[in-house]
Amino acid sequence: MFGLEPTILLIIALVAVAAGALAYGVLYSRIEVEKKTESRISRVKSAETDLSKIKAARDRVQEISKRRKSVQDSLKDLERKQQEQNKKMARADIKSRLVQAGLSISVTQFYLLSVALGLAVLALAFLSGTPLLVTFGSAFVAALGLPRWVVGFLVRRRQKKFLEEFPNSLDVMVRSIRSGLPLNDALRLIASDGQEPVKGEFRRVVESQQVGLSIPEACQRMIMTMPLQEINFFSIVIAIQSQAGGNLSEALANLSRVLRDRKKMKAKVNALSMEAKASAVIIGALPFIVALLVYLTSPHYITILFTDPRGHMILGISAVWMTIGILVMRNMINFDI
Repeated sequence: MFGLEPTILLIIALVAVAAGALAYGVLYSRIEVEKKTESRISRVKSAETDLSKIKAARDRVQEISKRRKSVQDSLKDLERKQQEQNKKMARADIKSRLVQAGLSISVTQFYLLSVALGLAVLALAFLSGTPLLVTFGSAFVAALGLPRWVVGFLVRRRQKKFLEEFPNSLDVMVRSIRSGLPLNDALRLIASDGQEPVKGEFRRVVESQQVGLSIPEACQRMIMTMPLQEINFFSIVIAIQSQAGGNLSEALANLSRVLRDRKKMKAKVNALSMEAKASAVIIGALPFIVALLVYLTSPHYITILFTDPRGHMILGISAVWMTIGILVMRNMINFDI
């Protein structure tokens, strides 16, 4: 009896294997169908996920396109306004120039000072025995040319000071905005604690807001009293941020970095052009130096230019040609950045 036990066990094992093979053969088709069904369902789900991703990506692209179009429209509008402002500045009267120079005198006072200066030069030239043509020419230049040149010099000096301080003011605005202050409070901070002339320009912006102008409009008006490309950049950044949104602190930080890079580039260009400027100064001063040396060594040889009418004509023609040459050299060594 005990000898039959291995045989029985082997029979039982064979029966179990046969039953399993039979069950697998019967259920194989169903298992394959379930696998194919699961695979199809997974593909459908992945396709739905891909469609949702594609739709989300399409929506993002459409949103970016709309925003880009809005920015382009804003830039076109700002460019049109900037062209109009450039035309106005090209026809800027003496009142605007006095404001740009930071002078507090009126137009009437400016003209009175110009007339007084012209009369003073006329009297001095007349008392010194200068020829009438030179006398009236000197008075004309003193009355009309010299005061305007002084105003232009003051405008350029004020603009230079503004450009030196403007990036620092932008950095202060960036830190103020990142700390949680709104833009108008950041502008008031510069208007109260900044350095001149940036302080005065931002004070005008704050005063414009108080009379009803928006921040972008007030910033755009700043270019009327400080006609610089840097102010144009600043007003464009503020206008785009107000219309299209975005990170204002990052935009202002980028603008500050750009302005500093422009300043470095100007300094580099000036350093590279110093040799040409020195040559232009030497060439421009050489005729006067030669005339002075000839006068000191042989005065009778050159005084005929000042006593004879033909000498006066030669001096006048020479002055015209010297002026043309100086202007040409000036345009050759000046670079706009």
